[in-house]
Amino acid sequence: MTFARFTVAYWCVLIAAILPIVCAGIAKYGMMNTPRREGGYDNNNPRVWLARQTDWRARANAAQANTFEALPFFFAAVIIAHQLQAGQAGLDILAFLFVVLRIAYIMMYVADMAKTRSSIWALALLVNVGILFSGYR
Repeated sequence: MTFARFTVAYWCVLIAAILPIVCAGIAKYGMMNTPRREGGYDNNNPRVWLARQTDWRARANAAQANTFEALPFFFAAVIIAHQLQAGQAGLDILAFLFVVLRIAYIMMYVADMAKTRSSIWALALLVNVGILFSGYR
């Protein structure tokens, strides 16, 4: 029996899938032990609680939503590139670069650096397009 090798690009898929959870954790940071009546995290109604947040917590939640939105294209691009037998080293580098850019994107979002964040978003999109076409012949 032969097992498929888990490539760096596939590890990047796993890391990218965890990033929205990290964003949610940032948005909720420090509020888990604060009572609900004092504005603490409400696990009974988390979406309403998150919708009421402001400043960096609201931006972390927005980063979570955007990070979820970016996942399907990234997942598909990596899978298609593997199926088209893209050069593994190049694919791994691009996938790693995408994850690094998305982490930087989250950091810029939370820090309220909108222009830098938008530039990083665009770069990550271009890298993702590169991943998609990396196996094109």
